[in-house]
This record gives sequence, C-alpha cells and structure tokens, in this order.
Amino acid sequence: MSAAEGIDAALEALRERCRARFAAAATEQELRDENAKILGKKGELTAILKDLGRTAPEARKAIGEKANVVRVEVEAGFAARLGEILRARRDADLSARPFDLTLPGRPLAAIGHKHPVSIVREEIVDVFRDLGFAVHDGPEVELEENNFTKLGFPPDHPATDMQDSFWTTSGLLLRTHTSNVQVRAMSTHAPPMAFIAPGTVYRRDNDVTHSPMFHQVEGFLVDEGVSFAELKGVLTEFAQRLYGTDTPVRFRPSYFPFTEPSAEVDIGCVFCKQPDGRRVGCAMCKGSGWIEILGSGMIHPVVLEHCGIDSERYTGFAFGIGVERVAILRYGVPDIRMLFENDPRLLAQF
Repeated sequence: MSAAEGIDAALEALRERCRARFAAAATEQELRDENAKILGKKGELTAILKDLGRTAPEARKAIGEKANVVRVEVEAGFAARLGEILRARRDADLSARPFDLTLPGRPLAAIGHKHPVSIVREEIVDVFRDLGFAVHDGPEVELEENNFTKLGFPPDHPATDMQDSFWTTSGLLLRTHTSNVQVRAMSTHAPPMAFIAPGTVYRRDNDVTHSPMFHQVEGFLVDEGVSFAELKGVLTEFAQRLYGTDTPVRFRPSYFPFTEPSAEVDIGCVFCKQPDGRRVGCAMCKGSGWIEILGSGMIHPVVLEHCGIDSERYTGFAFGIGVERVAILRYGVPDIRMLFENDPRLLAQF
C-alpha cells in the first residue's frame, strides 16, 4: 500500500470513529475533550497528515481536499452533538423541581425589628383588653358629620379649618382623630359598651413634637351610672400598668368639644425620677415634674343624643392617647420625626 493510500484509509477510519466517540460523550466537557483529541494541535488528524510529505506530489492535493472534508464533518458532528447536550441540560433544568432539598441550609440574614410605635400600641391595647375593653375599627377617610358634627364641634371650630385637616372632597376628610370610631360604635351598638379604637390619624402639623400622620388609641365606655370616678380608676390603672405601680397620676381640668367635664392626664416625669421617687424637673417636663400622656372626659350629652343614646339614662367617659407621645416618653426619643425615618440604627434598639 502506498503512503497516499495509507493516509486515505486512516482518514476514513477517523471519520467513522469520531461519530461513535461524539455519540458516546455524555457531557459537554467529555465532548470537548474528544474533539480536542481529533482536531487539536496534537490531535489524530494532525498526526495523520504528518505523513503527507512522503506521498507523491500529484496525490497530495486530493489527500488535502479529503482531509478538509473530514475536518468539516468532524466540526459539524461536534456542533450537532453539543446542541443535543445543551438542549437536554436545558430541558432537565426546566422540568426539575424549583429547589433542591439536598442543599445545605443558608444562614438567616439579620432579622427585622418591631417598630417602637407598634410595640407601644400593642402594649396599650393589651392593657385595655385586660380591663374589659373590646377593639373596634373605623375608616380613615371619614364623613365630616362623624369626624366633627356629631362630636359637638361648632361649625367655626379651628379644627375644621383647611389649615388643620386634610380634606379630600366636599364633606370627606382624612380623620383627625379616632373619635370617629366612637361615633360609629355608639350609633350602631346599644349600651352597655366599652371599646378602644387604635388607628392612624392625620393633621396638618409637622415639627419636633408633631407629625402630619400619627397614631391614636381612642377609648370609651357607656353604661348606666358611669361617673368620673370610673374614668379616674380606669386611666390610673392604665398609667400604672404601663409606667409602673409607683407612678403618680394627676388629672387637670381641660376642654374638649365632645366631653364635659374634661381632663388631661399627667404622670410623674419618667426622665427626672430619682431613686427615692422624687422628680427634680428636667427639660422634658419643663421643670414641672409632670408629663401629659392623654386627654379624657365624660362624654357630652349632646354626643350621646347625636348617636341615638338616651343621655338621661346613660352616661359614659372617653379618652384619647397619642401613641407616638407614649413611645417618646417610654424610650427617650427626642424628636417625633425620628420615629418615621426608619433609620435602622434607631429601630435596631427595640
């Protein structure tokens, strides 16, 4: 056999072997390894063509053309098999389960923290639930009638002015207090009743001690023979459960359109309290030793009548607590706006 015939036979044998070897490759890496063994710089095709110099000059052109044909066929076979492997891998990924239960668990990232307003609101609700109050809810977009008129606000009251309230359309506004829930509950429930209404309220106010959006807990009780003594007992118990049994509580005369008589409730300052219980005065209590925590009073007979309750038979009391104010006093936060900035450095402390 001449050298040209030997090279021709070797090229045919290589053409047949490459098909079987490519078909046997199960992974992309195995396929690439086989392709390198055939077409690489030290591959089988290169080794076969090393004998091309020993052939007759007139035969070299035909052998070279056949070698090129074999190379093209090998490259085509490699590309076809690579496509099959990639499609099979993609189909396996698409049909596989979206998670692998055999993988090791990932460590948990840093968990979040309850917001101080949420913490205080839950504590307030828990105290009044223990005292027998049920939770009642109401809308944040309210009728003027329920937000002002039925609560005894005169038409020219400053709180109804555009500078204090967020009006949406004529007769509708974002509620300025959760007292709207009091009106709705007393209009749909028959006495006796005792409800609290935690929720978000809105006013046009924004400074160190005020926010245009804040949270209140409204509370009210209506029954026969309810007096100011019951009001004092409930709110004193609430304050001492929240701030400690040794916390002094006082009631100061005040004015609210929907209660008569009305009172603001103060507690002994928690910032300047001394080990012996004395309050020496500080910036937070303005040197008085007392800090206001809520407003309260006996429900005005006009409010009862507006809600369809016989004011000759029933009496009741109501109170409103600013949750942010309680949170500031509890945690010593100097600026109410810090509670709404969601700075993780502040929230991580709770």
